[in-house]
Amino acid sequence: MSFSRIEPAPARSIGPSAAGLPYLAPAGALWGRFDRWLAEPRSAQKLVVWLGIYLAAAANWPLWNELARIGGAPSTYLPTIAAMAVLMMCATVALLSFTAWSRWMKPLWFAVVLLAAFVQHYMLEYRVVMDPTMVANVLQTDPNEARDLMSWRMAYHVLLVVLLPALALWRVRIVPMRFVSKLWRNAALLLLAVAVALVAAVSMNRQLAPLMRNNVHLRYMMNPVASLYSAGAVVFRPMFKRSRKLIPITAGTTLGASYAGQSRPPMFVLVVGETARADHFGLNGYARDTTPELAARGVLSYRDVHSCGTNTLASVPCMFSPLGKQGYESRDDDYENLVDVLQAAGLAVLWLDNQAGCKDVCARIPNASAFDSLSPALKSALCDGEECLDDVMLKGLDERIAALPAERRAKGVVLVMHQMGSHGPAYYKRSAPEVKRFLPECKTNALAECGHAELQNVYDNSIAQTDRFLAQTIDWLKAQSNQYDPALLYVSDHGESLGEYGLFLHGVPYSFAPEAQKHVPMVTWFSDGMSQRRKLSRPCMEAGLDAPLTHDNLFHTVLGLMDVGNSTYKPALDALASCRNKT
Repeated sequence: MSFSRIEPAPARSIGPSAAGLPYLAPAGALWGRFDRWLAEPRSAQKLVVWLGIYLAAAANWPLWNELARIGGAPSTYLPTIAAMAVLMMCATVALLSFTAWSRWMKPLWFAVVLLAAFVQHYMLEYRVVMDPTMVANVLQTDPNEARDLMSWRMAYHVLLVVLLPALALWRVRIVPMRFVSKLWRNAALLLLAVAVALVAAVSMNRQLAPLMRNNVHLRYMMNPVASLYSAGAVVFRPMFKRSRKLIPITAGTTLGASYAGQSRPPMFVLVVGETARADHFGLNGYARDTTPELAARGVLSYRDVHSCGTNTLASVPCMFSPLGKQGYESRDDDYENLVDVLQAAGLAVLWLDNQAGCKDVCARIPNASAFDSLSPALKSALCDGEECLDDVMLKGLDERIAALPAERRAKGVVLVMHQMGSHGPAYYKRSAPEVKRFLPECKTNALAECGHAELQNVYDNSIAQTDRFLAQTIDWLKAQSNQYDPALLYVSDHGESLGEYGLFLHGVPYSFAPEAQKHVPMVTWFSDGMSQRRKLSRPCMEAGLDAPLTHDNLFHTVLGLMDVGNSTYKPALDALASCRNKT
């Protein structure tokens, strides 16, 4: 008997093969090469260079798109994109050269990639730029606003950028070196990156110089360099400035003659709007009737009002300041503000907030969140989590007013209501179902996924909600007329872009922000008691509705209306001065 020799079976491959799945063979070969590349030890300097190249290519699509839009023909913008890509790569490598030390820098490198991915998503989605003001806004964003910005689209965009470098950083081995060797290599890498950048800048200076001078926003689209610079400016710049001191302006504040022997004290409600555009108010001639409730209450709408800034952090402190936009932005110290002056006059002042805080404006006066002490039933009806419709500020308002000191209430009451308003990108959360009369509306915070008509509908519904809230506030004030002489002034902090010029939301630097982000609505309502008290002429006020006004006028207009004397008051900036004391 003989036995034949049994040959062992060939090894079976789990991965793609030309015989089994031939169409996957190229992908398998490419993956194999990449895997072998990752397995080879690398110096930290080489890895930093690769990261710089990768981020310039993968995390700067908003910049390349903008250069293509500005440049026109491909023969014009392609050389510019190439030059900017070299500059971006060099700038990133130069920054990262300070971190090219050891494998312990991997978490930091990954954090830079992650930052670049998030920044690119928001630049693509909302056409924002990462200047220091925008970074400051991001740092002050509350959890509710942050939640509104989350989406599956964001996760996809971020993963698309971070997946490859995350794998590379996890797998690649960093060659250990002596400290002196790492030091001179890092210095050489830094000098080389700077030299290449200088050569690229000089060779393309004729094209780049006018481009950057005429399009300042481009410098804040360089990712992640601009974000790191802006974050550094926000975090570290205050450390090198002398500490600001608070300059008092309330000394000598007095109540005027209208308070002598008054039968009823004044009650003034100042509503600080959020993200409302003047050109979307039906009162201002907008084709859609977004403000029927206000129109029915005989309000006055000023049609040419411009904001102090394009975001809440800039606008709200500025509009309450006695300095005006120019003085506020160039100040060296902080100053007391409008609500400080009103409180110093002896009036009962309260700030009620349905937003992400008062930006320190209300730091020295009584203030409360509209969400405080809210019953479960009201929370369920008016709120989504901790985001509430502005109607919530009218709930329990009588009790809030009654809790203010009686001796101050006897002189007069000033209530500041800070709206949630039309805050994006989750506009669909800003209106109640019964207010949504413009349909279909955009029901996502990924605004680029919606057509312009849907976006316009959902934003206009938020304006309609503000119309209803202001009308309800006026009705509440009318009910106070037996005890007070009431009045209301509403003005938005800034406007909003709804896709015009490819821009969404707000926060574009003021110098080149579109009109939509600066042109804001301002509405006034006066009871008969307040009109008689201050001898306001309605025909005179109606004749001035097209006069150009800014947030600079707010401080002086409120002091004049409330008949509060202060050394900072300027009659020329009082929008109602010429219409008071009229028969």
